[in-house]
Amino acid sequence: MVRLAFDMEAQSSADKLWGGIKETTTLFPKIFPEQIKSIEVLEGDGFSVGTIRLLKYAEGTPMTTFVKEKIEFVDIPNKTIVCRLVDGEITSLYKNIKAKIQVVPKGSGSLVKWSAELEKLSNDVPDPIMIQDYAAKFISGLDAYLLKA
Repeated sequence: MVRLAFDMEAQSSADKLWGGIKETTTLFPKIFPEQIKSIEVLEGDGFSVGTIRLLKYAEGTPMTTFVKEKIEFVDIPNKTIVCRLVDGEITSLYKNIKAKIQVVPKGSGSLVKWSAELEKLSNDVPDPIMIQDYAAKFISGLDAYLLKA
């Protein structure tokens, strides 16, 4: 089992950042058009437990053209969400990919606690640090977007 984690300070309040995370289906393709072509809700309402979303990545994105994710846990009062990747090219390299995001207030801003667990399908598979790097980029970009909104 490989575990990844980071904490990132954000300038947006916890409520504002959590609101942005709840709206990633529509916001991410607008904020990150060079990485995310579209996000489509296949099942559910887009943010509750059981929701399945299809993320299509822009041409040239390394390692993957799409992922399908399922929301497994949402705790609105504690601003926490857990998603599992259930399909996509990345699942040919890693299995049981689960990511957790929690947003907590910190001063006038917030602290984002991100973690992921996954298993490599073989020892030849590269370390999944790019998953963590993309998560950090998306959180940072969402924060910057919300500060301008």
